[in-house]
Amino acid sequence: MVKHIVLFKLKENLTPEKKQEVMNQFKNAIEALPATIPTIRHIYVGFNINPDEQWDICLDSEFDTLEDMKAYSVHPAHLAAAGLLKDVKEGRACTDYEF
Repeated sequence: MVKHIVLFKLKENLTPEKKQEVMNQFKNAIEALPATIPTIRHIYVGFNINPDEQWDICLDSEFDTLEDMKAYSVHPAHLAAAGLLKDVKEGRACTDYEF
């Protein structure tokens, strides 16, 4: 199994309302993907509650293989969901590991 974790930092100039709106849209879009992309074994989006930390969003997902994760990453439905953050994202960090 492969764990795929992605952290996102949103731009500081977003209003709190806009930031929450974008985060909710992203969460809803990402968590709907298993209905379209069958290689997703688990996927969840959480929002940071600790103001002392820099990342705003955590995407936590699992796949059977790295190839399955790579196929998900280029799937049109995933690209559309990821596109929701395109103009508001300041940073991204990712790690993929076997467990």
